[in-house]
Amino acid sequence: MFDWLIVGAGFAGSVLAERLASQRGEKVLVVDRRNHVGGNAYDRYNDAGLLIHQYGPHIFHTNSRPIVDYLSKFTAWRPYEHRVLGAVDGMLVPIPINLDTVNRLYGLSLTSEELTAWFAARAEKIDKIETSEDVVVSVVGRELYEKFFQGYTRKQWGLDPSQLDKSITARVPIRTDRDDRYFTDTYQCMPAEGYTRMFETMLDHPKISVLLGSDFRDVAASISHKRVIYTGPIDEYFDFRFGRLPYRSLRFDHETLNTEWAQQTGTINFPQSEDYTRISEYKHMTGQQHPLTAITREYPAAEGDPYYPILHPESAAIFKRYETLAMATPDVWFVGRLATFRYYNMDQVTGQALATFRRIDEKLPLSGRGRSAVDVADLAAA
Repeated sequence: MFDWLIVGAGFAGSVLAERLASQRGEKVLVVDRRNHVGGNAYDRYNDAGLLIHQYGPHIFHTNSRPIVDYLSKFTAWRPYEHRVLGAVDGMLVPIPINLDTVNRLYGLSLTSEELTAWFAARAEKIDKIETSEDVVVSVVGRELYEKFFQGYTRKQWGLDPSQLDKSITARVPIRTDRDDRYFTDTYQCMPAEGYTRMFETMLDHPKISVLLGSDFRDVAASISHKRVIYTGPIDEYFDFRFGRLPYRSLRFDHETLNTEWAQQTGTINFPQSEDYTRISEYKHMTGQQHPLTAITREYPAAEGDPYYPILHPESAAIFKRYETLAMATPDVWFVGRLATFRYYNMDQVTGQALATFRRIDEKLPLSGRGRSAVDVADLAAA
């Protein structure tokens, strides 16, 4: 008999497994249909001995010190600030758009103050910001929107930005200075020994069992358990009774190159050309020293594993019906990107999992079991 059956060994499932086992002393079974832990953050060494990310680059960044402190129990960190270039108009320019991006593209020498006015002169007045297109053209105008966003978004999502919720492009900043970092969070780093090692350490507890390459429904029917934490697609859990929620998938083309370095930065985006959206080179991120290098091209796809929820009014209405049903389902907690139909970064999923644990701990007090002072401090830190 397990106290908890957790579906999914990614951030949400692994964090909750660790908390329930270490802080409540409960017996946990983690099940994943893939043959590895770590979810989409899984990394591995390829045949050449290069550490690659199986499902595309995952860069850890956050402004939350408590989340960093929690994950630091399971990994040391390597500082890393991600930089991205875009192949636009025959040149490589910084993304997100910044002062250098505009000056290089147009042969200008604007200052930050002048760039603010330059953007304002091209911005379109939008009475109500509703779509991804609205977000961009209202800030930088239509020409930069078409160069950087429209083609890339069409490839990535299979839809025009005018058909997508405003939250999709609201995540991408526009800068008037020369800061070329892709993220500006206080903490930007990579697990020193990789994500997989971090997850293995997190799940290394006598109260935690892990079953890989297994379907949740088969396990649930054959192994006794009291409660469930579900981190998979919420529509799948309910047998798609209200229809399928739309997701965008990806196909990854991994390649080892007989050269020490292939590109200037960790990632190059292709908003105007190619069938793929970007190429990433992992040695920039991992700091690994190796005479060869590994790259990955990403091809968006309509079919395959769900990666990105497609957010628009129709999908929001469908999800709301599933969410209502989930709230009425006893002894099942729905956590994570797929279960809550949201695009969350790794730190946000970690935070959501820690918050869910606090709610569980408050709702389900442990009868006859006490906690040590160390346990109480751990809970406070989370």
